[in-house]
Amino acid sequence: MTDTDLTLISHPLCPFVQRAAIVLLEKGVAFDRVNVDLSTKPDWFLALSPTGKVPVLKVSQPNGEKAILFESVVICEYLNETQGGAAMYPDDALLRARHRAWIEFAAQTFTEGWQFLHAKDMTTADAKRAAFRDRLSKIEAELGDGPYFAGADFGLIDAVYAPLFRYFGIIDAAVADPIFAGLPRVTAWRAALAERPSVENAVIDTYPDLFRDHLRQQGAMIAA
Repeated sequence: MTDTDLTLISHPLCPFVQRAAIVLLEKGVAFDRVNVDLSTKPDWFLALSPTGKVPVLKVSQPNGEKAILFESVVICEYLNETQGGAAMYPDDALLRARHRAWIEFAAQTFTEGWQFLHAKDMTTADAKRAAFRDRLSKIEAELGDGPYFAGADFGLIDAVYAPLFRYFGIIDAAVADPIFAGLPRVTAWRAALAERPSVENAVIDTYPDLFRDHLRQQGAMIAA
């Protein structure tokens, strides 16, 4: 594909866009990235995205038409199946299904983590911290020796969880570290993901400041 065959419709803070960007970078695929203002969504974007959300991937076809994909995991799986580079799912059907199951597990895990980060009172923060840590404990029991989810090879499941763990490297360590205390495998996995070039390069340099500003604007307790 040429450098204009794939266009990722994006927002600088969206973790789900990051998933697709990580896979594109892992595959070494040239792509264009277009950011949209989700607070005032332009008509052209709403015409492309049935959900009104990012990411959206525009794929140029040989006949000149543009195919539209939405939903981050769908986009990631398409890229894994159509682009070169190392496969990001196991070859074994059972292992592949287990990875997909743990990717599905990420949805509620994201929700609990996001709601903790945005909690505006201690009662909510305590409840969401406990719920998030409970999900992490289940992942801890599944992880092996690392450094990634399935061992030495970085996979699609790693791309899915990396944006979530990024948040906890941005907020105050005094808040983040106790959540991961006693979870050595999750802690090591989180550290390995943070050091992966594709994960680092999936966001702009000012991302930490943008996220901290976002938390303050949302009135999050941890940003006080």
